[in-house]
Amino acid sequence: MASVASGRSLSRAIAPYAFVLPPVIYLGVFMFGPLGRQIWMSLTNTRIINPNAGRYIGLRNFERLFSDSGFYDSLRITALYAAASVVLGVMAGVISALAINQPFRGRAIVRAILLFGWAAPNVATSLIWLWMYNGQSGVFNDIAMALGLERINWLTSAEMALPSILIVTVWQTAPFVMLVILAALQSTPEEVKEAARIDGADRLNVFRNVTLPHILPSVQLVSLLTAVWAIRRFDIIYLLTGGGPLGSTSTLVVKIRQTAFENYELGMASAYGVIGLVLALLVAAVHFIVERKRAQWMAR
Repeated sequence: MASVASGRSLSRAIAPYAFVLPPVIYLGVFMFGPLGRQIWMSLTNTRIINPNAGRYIGLRNFERLFSDSGFYDSLRITALYAAASVVLGVMAGVISALAINQPFRGRAIVRAILLFGWAAPNVATSLIWLWMYNGQSGVFNDIAMALGLERINWLTSAEMALPSILIVTVWQTAPFVMLVILAALQSTPEEVKEAARIDGADRLNVFRNVTLPHILPSVQLVSLLTAVWAIRRFDIIYLLTGGGPLGSTSTLVVKIRQTAFENYELGMASAYGVIGLVLALLVAAVHFIVERKRAQWMAR
């Protein structure tokens, strides 16, 4: 009996590690291994024509990076694109969630239509928007001409290319934000809202004092995810503009592709990747600091 009890105790002690082991192996093989390889390559002069012959050169790639004005341009474009994606995407998603949370006829159909942007594949999305932005046959220029305006170079103008990409990004990310916020809205306790109304609170005060604090953690979470996705986004930007015109949409990720496959410098491209990784970690750190302060404030 003692041996059986000892065996069960050992099984209970091992079980948590057995459940954790597969994801740890997966992350180690497919995430941390390549990540470590990339960090190492950023310290070498590896070229794509002979990727195994890179020589250790210390921080020379980063010295070149920080002395290149093109790097600061791509950093500025990435920060601007990520910030605008978060502000506009989260705002559109929250407004859509508040609207779709109200009962009205055809709500299920409207919800399905709103989700189309998130469900559609990125390549198909990019091709659809390429047609709509087309300077000669695009629907947006047809509308502009019908309104008596001149044709707009949506994707071939340095001033309009980034805003045009932002419109596509918001159209694609807002439905995901809407889904998350809608779930948070539908879990808001109705009895608390009813008590606020009985105490004389109008709809604005009910939203500000009851609904908003309840959905705020979800808003913070989708803001973090939207920011990280924006920093990593490559397909839509590259398919719509290829980083142009004149580098006006050349984010860090697009710069990595150009450095690796046009300049053949894998070591330098890895240095760009390390900077992108640091940027994403900074965004995550800000989120966790804000979340911690909010939890401390709620605990008072």
